[in-house]
Amino acid sequence: MKRNLILGLAIVSALAFVSCKSTESSYKKAYEKAKAQEQTQQQTAEPIQVTPVVTPVQTVTPVQAAPAEDNSGLRSERLTAMNGGAIKAYNVVCGSFKSLDNANNLCSTLKNKGYAAVVAQNPETGMYRVIATSSDTKSDAVSTRDKLRGTYPDAWLLYRAQ
Repeated sequence: MKRNLILGLAIVSALAFVSCKSTESSYKKAYEKAKAQEQTQQQTAEPIQVTPVVTPVQTVTPVQAAPAEDNSGLRSERLTAMNGGAIKAYNVVCGSFKSLDNANNLCSTLKNKGYAAVVAQNPETGMYRVIATSSDTKSDAVSTRDKLRGTYPDAWLLYRAQ
């Protein structure tokens, strides 16, 4: 009994799948109908006359805008120099570590490359900041930071808070 029921269901489902099959001729008829409609629309369309619009040219004198300050990535922290170096107002930080040994290693690398590197500690967070250069003007610090980003892409500016 079960075998006959399963066989019957298999035959019914096979017939259902075969009857839903679309034929190529129905697609071809729809394509030809769409092409015919497209051709009739192109034949009945009227050409559009376009007249050019002329606007007079006005002379504008350029106004130089004041350069905007780049404060992206500028942080402010209190710092204490660890190895006797001088820390000025604007500093370029190349690395930040919890370990003093890691900070000293990066500081040595920067010194070997010719930078006046200093390790400084933020007493509030306990983090050691490796400062590649330190300057009194922000523009000098920004130019040095941009130069260092070729080697240290995460270099950032730090303003020394008093």
